[in-house]
Amino acid sequence: MKNEVQLCMNYSETIEYLYSKLPMFTRMGSKAYKADLSNTIAFCKKIQNPQHQFRSIHVGGTNGKGSTSHMLATILQTAGYKTGLYTSPHLRDFRERIRINGEMIAEEIVIDFVKQHQLDIETIKPSFFETTVAMAFKHFAAEQVDIAIIEVGLGGRLDSTNIIDPLLSIITNISFDHIDILGNTLTQIASEKAGIIKSKTPVIIGEKQNEIADVFIQKTKQTNSKIKFADQEYQTRQSKEFNSEYLNIEYSHHLHPTIANTLQLDLTGSYQLKNVATVLTAVDELRYQGFKITDECMHAALKQVTKLTGLMGRWQTLSTNPLIICDTGHNEDGISEVIKNIKSTPHHQLHMVIGMVKDKDINTVLKLLPRDGQYYFCQPNLPRAKPAKELALEAKSSGLHGEFFGTVNDALQAAKNRAKAQDLIFVGGSTFVVSEVV
Repeated sequence: MKNEVQLCMNYSETIEYLYSKLPMFTRMGSKAYKADLSNTIAFCKKIQNPQHQFRSIHVGGTNGKGSTSHMLATILQTAGYKTGLYTSPHLRDFRERIRINGEMIAEEIVIDFVKQHQLDIETIKPSFFETTVAMAFKHFAAEQVDIAIIEVGLGGRLDSTNIIDPLLSIITNISFDHIDILGNTLTQIASEKAGIIKSKTPVIIGEKQNEIADVFIQKTKQTNSKIKFADQEYQTRQSKEFNSEYLNIEYSHHLHPTIANTLQLDLTGSYQLKNVATVLTAVDELRYQGFKITDECMHAALKQVTKLTGLMGRWQTLSTNPLIICDTGHNEDGISEVIKNIKSTPHHQLHMVIGMVKDKDINTVLKLLPRDGQYYFCQPNLPRAKPAKELALEAKSSGLHGEFFGTVNDALQAAKNRAKAQDLIFVGGSTFVVSEVV
């Protein structure tokens, strides 16, 4: 067979084959995005449509879908269900994308999938993402998971994951991101995200945003699906201003606002308050559908999301003295939430290690960043990276001052050299910057 994978190919060689052979959004940007489902449908048909062989929950939205997916997976796993989890992108290891009960897919299974289906890859010519979606679906079906949490990659309507028939659809929130693909208005973006809503399938929307709420309401009328807005179901608030280990949360159902409950979440970013309301609403729906999830189980699970799922990069503490924190927030809403967390975190001097990619709305993000920080501009190691020198020049026009460095690690090391014990070093601006430090 032409270009057949060698029988002796190891895991790293197999991954490099996928990276080099297939269009990859993380490296190429929108050029790698295929705005239809034909490749995914064709590929999955070749492997006996595994997406129809397990129950699933579909999670989309602009921000928070990764955290929400990991929290739900942890709760279901702790409740005794064999739980698959598909997310993207990965930070360190490709296998982070595909997990069952927190365990990454085995290297041998990745190798075997590529070896067995290379003819299909050569013929159908799927993207990297389309291939990994098919791999995840086949793995979950083969392992007979009880339920799988499937995170949307980009958008919703035309995302490769949108060939499943889930028990529940979740859309966390809507904000501006990937406007070159999804549209430059919130209504257009919401319409694309609403594309994951299926016939007679309940949907949970994380936030009721007045300007776009009707997009979801009309879609659920068309599909005869019931809809709930999580922030109309639950009130959540932080019960302590600062705790380095847990986010302490008080929550109550809107029907019983005087009955306050508390829980601890090991994802400490305050923006998780919104995601927790979504998760609580989702648990209510799953219970209605027959899943056995006790409050005790849910509370125990949320204290160990990172431990049980391996989630990284969400207001994650890398070290102390000085405190070094990273976060994958990269669009306008994501950066706004990061800044709230920076302000609520005790520190003296702020050091910002920042890198971005070319195809993002850089100027809007730069205008949001704190003016009182010392900046260390850098570029992640991928073709889409914004050159650090160019980023520094654009940042200067927004009132941000600092130096530029050729690599993320060089920038971080410079920040470490200058920071004092009571300072805060923040690393972010792009998922790909964070992937080089976690």
